[in-house]
Amino acid sequence: MLAFGLLVAVLALGSPASGSGRHDSGAPSPAGHVDRHEAARQPRFDAEVFKLGRPQKRRMRGVSYHHGCPVPLRDLRLLRLDHWGFDGDVHRGRLVIHRTKARAILDVMREAFRARFAIRRMELIDHYGGDDRRSMDADNTSAFNCREVAGRPGVWSQHAYGRAIDVNPIENPFVTSSGYVSPPAGQPYADRSPTRKGMVTRRIIRSFGDAGWEWGGRWSPTKDYQHFSSNGR
Repeated sequence: MLAFGLLVAVLALGSPASGSGRHDSGAPSPAGHVDRHEAARQPRFDAEVFKLGRPQKRRMRGVSYHHGCPVPLRDLRLLRLDHWGFDGDVHRGRLVIHRTKARAILDVMREAFRARFAIRRMELIDHYGGDDRRSMDADNTSAFNCREVAGRPGVWSQHAYGRAIDVNPIENPFVTSSGYVSPPAGQPYADRSPTRKGMVTRRIIRSFGDAGWEWGGRWSPTKDYQHFSSNGR
């Protein structure tokens, strides 16, 4: 595969047992006890990291990538990885991340998988025409998008560097001190208690923190609960 120059690293951390259907249909074990047979049925996290091939670059140009973007395409990587969905099944998602952050993000996503953290969908922003609002309205978890910070012309978002991820935007909305919520469907989640499916948990926040990433939910007075970035912006 290296001969084709596509695959940088295959970080396959295990593969599902044949016929598993990539989901666990068994009942939970009693607290404090892990049944050996139940553990054997747990799907294993699987992920791959690729250089961007020519077809992928063509799809991105003029959509999520434009002339003047602050990072060259050669510095970006395509991640294909397993994640739990809201339906309780395992799905294959895709993210584009800066090459220097790919391994750290896979470590975070591995921990999220172990925690069975539900992600609604994980599609490249190109699927939404590079439109951040459309992606958020679809509750899509995404990373790279060559765009400016909303409301700050001329200032690149950390997404434009491939160094930020937005997780489940509806369950983790952007909230201002005046009460503005984006996306609008996230209004019920502006109140962060109780924790509901898809809302980032302490375990997820800690995993990002262990990777050196910071959470927008700690900003003040504006809160960006979906946003994680490598520099805290």
